[in-house]
Amino acid sequence: QVQFVESGGGLVQPGGSLRLSCAASGFFLDGYAIGWFRKAPGKEREGVSCISSSDSTTYYTDSVKDRFTISRDNAANTVYLEMNSLKTEEATVYYCGASLMGTVCSGFASHEYDRWGQGTQVTVSS
Repeated sequence: QVQFVESGGGLVQPGGSLRLSCAASGFFLDGYAIGWFRKAPGKEREGVSCISSSDSTTYYTDSVKDRFTISRDNAANTVYLEMNSLKTEEATVYYCGASLMGTVCSGFASHEYDRWGQGTQVTVSS
């Protein structure tokens, strides 16, 4: 099956850190820009970060800049999201997707990404 497998979520206190992993299954991710998204119940999927394939240029939504770091290891067929100083309002399910637009990040429109996995739950609570 061609999709991502997300992992690394869990329970963390406010201000804590988590490292999420996004492993490609059934395809090689080196030909795609990869985005991390999150979706709270009843809300639209929100783009968090994206990393291009061509030169690993990174993009972040304003609310996570200087706290989150996206990276990729094409040899391991995996993309990572290091999240620091987590806030309670960031507790939700996190997903990664492959850009349909090619190797360069073109924004955070979720309909421009696919191969979504099941997501990984992040809980931020004291």
